[in-house]
Amino acid sequence: MLGGEAGYDAIVLDAASVVVSAPEVEAIGARAALVVLVTEPDAEHALGWLRRGADDVLSPEELGSAAGWRRVRFAIERRRRLDGTQPAYATDPATGLPHRQQLVEHLSQLLALREREPAPMAVLALRLELPNAVDESGQAGLLLRKIAVRLRAAVRSSDVVASTGDDCFVVLLGAVMAPAEAARVGDKLAAVLVAPFKVGGGELAVAAAVGVAHYPQDGNQADRLLRRALALAAVAPPLTFGETADIRDGAASDRLAANDEH
Repeated sequence: MLGGEAGYDAIVLDAASVVVSAPEVEAIGARAALVVLVTEPDAEHALGWLRRGADDVLSPEELGSAAGWRRVRFAIERRRRLDGTQPAYATDPATGLPHRQQLVEHLSQLLALREREPAPMAVLALRLELPNAVDESGQAGLLLRKIAVRLRAAVRSSDVVASTGDDCFVVLLGAVMAPAEAARVGDKLAAVLVAPFKVGGGELAVAAAVGVAHYPQDGNQADRLLRRALALAAVAPPLTFGETADIRDGAASDRLAANDEH
């Protein structure tokens, strides 16, 4: 075992003397790079260990050589890089939804597809104003999860719903027929969100403001589209329960355009 400041950088497992199950291999690999020693490993045997979670498979003779130790160092580096990318694929712990980084990656992939197959799409940002009572009651986490469930149920299965902060959600509409369609979806989602939530034996209501960024009119880069949608939501008047949603008049967009980057 090769020591590191936070435990071990690599664990060398002798397959001839230790019997481990696939879950145990996965558990070991979660802590450090796992290198398995196999006497005269053939391709099929090595592939079996790699599928179970090992980072590399060596013979005892290879491990004792300079080339073998380089392979161990490479395994450690691959494991560190893998661990560094895991947060990008994690979900927001409060809502279970994709977080901002994952949303940007998904949007970037979709934009790359749109370069080959042009079609309009839209990014909707929903800025929420949570009631003060939710913090006092300690029910903020439950309310956010209920908001996430309600949003997910209100859009198509092909649309992406993400959380970009405690008070903001984003919906990626991968395909829209026209800009007006995205506005109608935004109106509907705002109306869905401001209906009271049953939390802790009572009812809590939120206010919701919507911002819409359109592709390709508002840009062709993921960060720019997301920033524009969030900025529009920041300047849009919030809708409360009992009001009629209408974000199609462009008033918020006009206010933003005066200071928008081009």
